[in-house]
Amino acid sequence: MAATPLPIVSPPPPPPHPPNAATIRSLTAAGDHAAALRALSSLSSSSSPGAAPLDRFALPPAAKSAAALRSLPAVRAIHGAALRRGLLYDGPTPAVANALLTAYARCGDLPASLALFAAMPARDAVTFNSLIAALCLFSRWLQALAALREMVLEGHPLTSFTLVSVLLACSHLPDDPRLGREAHALALKSGFLDGDERFAFNALLSMYARLGLVDDACRLFASAGAAENAPGGGGGGGVVTWNTMVSLLVQSGRFEEAVGVLYDMVARGVRPDGVTFASALPACSHLEMLSLGMEMHAYVLKDADLAANSFIASALVDMYASQERVCAARRVFDMVPVGDRQLGLWNAMVCGYTQAGMDDDALELFARMEADAGVVPSETTMAGVLPACARSEAFAGKEAVHGYVVKRGMDGNRFVQNALMDMYARLGDMDAARRIFAAIEPRDVVSWNTLITGCVVQGHVSDAFQLVREMQQQGRYTTDIDEEPVMPNNITLMTLLPGCAMLAAPARGKEIHAYAVRRGLDSDVAVGSALVDMYAKCGCLALSRAVFDRLPRRNVITWNVLIMAYGMHGLGGEAVALFDRMVASDEAKPNEVTFIAALAACSHSGMVDRGLELFRTMKSEHGVEPTPDVHACAVDILGRAGRLDEAYSIIISSMGPGEQQVSAWSSFLGACRLHRNVRLGEIAAERLFELEPDEASHYVLLCNIYSAAGLWEKSLEVRSRMRQRGVSKEPGCSWIELDGAIHRFMAGESAHPDSAVVHAHMDTLWERMRGQGYKPDTSCVLHDIEDAEKAAILRYHSEKLAIAFGLLRTPPGATIRVAKNLRVCNDCHEAAKFISKMVGREIVLRDVRRFHHFVDGACSCGDYW
Repeated sequence: MAATPLPIVSPPPPPPHPPNAATIRSLTAAGDHAAALRALSSLSSSSSPGAAPLDRFALPPAAKSAAALRSLPAVRAIHGAALRRGLLYDGPTPAVANALLTAYARCGDLPASLALFAAMPARDAVTFNSLIAALCLFSRWLQALAALREMVLEGHPLTSFTLVSVLLACSHLPDDPRLGREAHALALKSGFLDGDERFAFNALLSMYARLGLVDDACRLFASAGAAENAPGGGGGGGVVTWNTMVSLLVQSGRFEEAVGVLYDMVARGVRPDGVTFASALPACSHLEMLSLGMEMHAYVLKDADLAANSFIASALVDMYASQERVCAARRVFDMVPVGDRQLGLWNAMVCGYTQAGMDDDALELFARMEADAGVVPSETTMAGVLPACARSEAFAGKEAVHGYVVKRGMDGNRFVQNALMDMYARLGDMDAARRIFAAIEPRDVVSWNTLITGCVVQGHVSDAFQLVREMQQQGRYTTDIDEEPVMPNNITLMTLLPGCAMLAAPARGKEIHAYAVRRGLDSDVAVGSALVDMYAKCGCLALSRAVFDRLPRRNVITWNVLIMAYGMHGLGGEAVALFDRMVASDEAKPNEVTFIAALAACSHSGMVDRGLELFRTMKSEHGVEPTPDVHACAVDILGRAGRLDEAYSIIISSMGPGEQQVSAWSSFLGACRLHRNVRLGEIAAERLFELEPDEASHYVLLCNIYSAAGLWEKSLEVRSRMRQRGVSKEPGCSWIELDGAIHRFMAGESAHPDSAVVHAHMDTLWERMRGQGYKPDTSCVLHDIEDAEKAAILRYHSEKLAIAFGLLRTPPGATIRVAKNLRVCNDCHEAAKFISKMVGREIVLRDVRRFHHFVDGACSCGDYW
């Protein structure tokens, strides 16, 4: 081997006393690895009389320091020095070779480790332990077990260190849990589970958890007396075992049991430490048990050492942020002195702000990290702050952040790549997102989910489903035995289901539901909530309720989704009854969204008194503060009922001025259109023009009010005002799903392949309706033209064309399900009633506000909409 100069760094001025092997050992033990290497350099180059010679006792600690610094050149220099001086295999044990074997692996050079092992003339137990640990470091699990077998055949004694590495290897071979059980038997036979030393015991618990055999871990914990007598007394061994059990239960999603173990631990006199709380606090987040998290926080505050622990503070910040208590999270963050704030704490607070949508705060804190505290952002930091960069309107240099990532050398990190994909997708640049996706290798499920989410958010739902098919194909044909196949998970399903709801495509939604059942994901509360929402928005309310009833556990989102669903379908009584059941069940506490859903249901069903009662008692009886959106619901209830003066009074007297009034004024303007109140409609419209001058719907509603009143000149003035501001009305579009395909129709257009046939069938239906007493409601046309021309325009509205297409392409008696991007017009509502009676079909029409179920000439809304 070519000689490499040993001075890795320039040696300092000669110390007063020449270094020796003991000096290097003490520096390595103290963690001063650079000084240890300087001492080795000085020792090897020293020629002064009386200087200690470089011997086999100096090289192992030096190799450990080189490994700690991840300095492969230093390891090679030490290896060369050992060869030149004949120290590599000197002594009764190959200590130098063993240390180099480990050092090469820790510096990323596994081939050098394996070559050194193969060249060793004599090996001992430490040699094999080092080799097995090195193989595990590189995820060579099967090779690690093969090394164990060779170790046993050569007759070397096993130690607890051997077993810990072996258990780690077994834990990554889920297809053969028998190997893990054999390792357990080996531990019992060798006596590694006896006595107070708990390394092997804790590793065994972790192995069973990684293999998904959590029940086996629980039985092991109990049978070993851990649950009764706290192994190791109340000392470090005991608390480590308890911590292992809490952590594995949390990581396995068994949060209630983790909390139970924590309580049992305290009851048996084992004092929790920082690791305990850092492991247990995520359970509080998942269980939405804020009170328990605050109880842990109070315990921490009583102990000065725990209170100053940055890792505990990180877990507390994460817990409070996940419970939407961002201000409390910030107070915890601020309590830790700036100099003691570890990177993990900064990351937790930045991510907390990002998750809460407080993007400017996240960016401000991100800027302070390095500028004020000298903390260098990590890949986790960038993955947390990139969504804030994408959403923040105040932050202009969005794409420049990508350059910052490249400059920092983080562009190859998968977490950062996923965050960049998400950022570009949010910005609408799906080509850039796909380029980043193509560069990721190998792709994990998060990478796939990120791109799928981007497609759904941008409305490319068909592309999202195509990506899922590609993901399944990749997972099906994975050949690497150490690589887990990538398959759709609960996040994938939660991403796709809103896409099905958006398109009103129940057939695709049912496919996802079937996959969830096969994979055991249908009992997941988040997937279940998404299924309830999907079926409801696809018009399948009975299926939505069936999924709700079968869920083993429901959270506030699940309840809110179904309450909202009943309201959208015009079943206000059922919605309010479900609200009352939610309050009585104590399964979830109503929040702002719950009241918005219940009040909207009352509004759609004309339940004015019940809606106002809920509005007036929400704070006193349920502790929920009325927000601007809640006030807007109360305005909508009164406005639809024709009580316009009372609705106007709520806006003027109960709400602050500015943008928070937008929803209320918008609801009020809609009520003015419904009741043809020109005076109040003008007031509402002018306020909205000030607050949202580029929102087309406000101009259209005022045009409707003027047109219905015959004020054509004023209607033309509004349309002229729209043109001057460059505001254009969103064109009406309706769609229907048949045989897994989405068919879209625009008013009067002929782009659909079957357009001629559809228009002809609509002509036939039109004449039949006219013969049975149907009269077109020409007030829906905003142009000052003859009634015959208005009727011709109404005949080919998009929802009528979609209904006609559904009648042509579905078997007799089948329900027709149509969705529209805007509010259904009065004329199409009346026409759908006639068509449902003429053809004997149920027609389900979903517009931007609610559902209409047309059966035998009547609508579920009772014409109150």
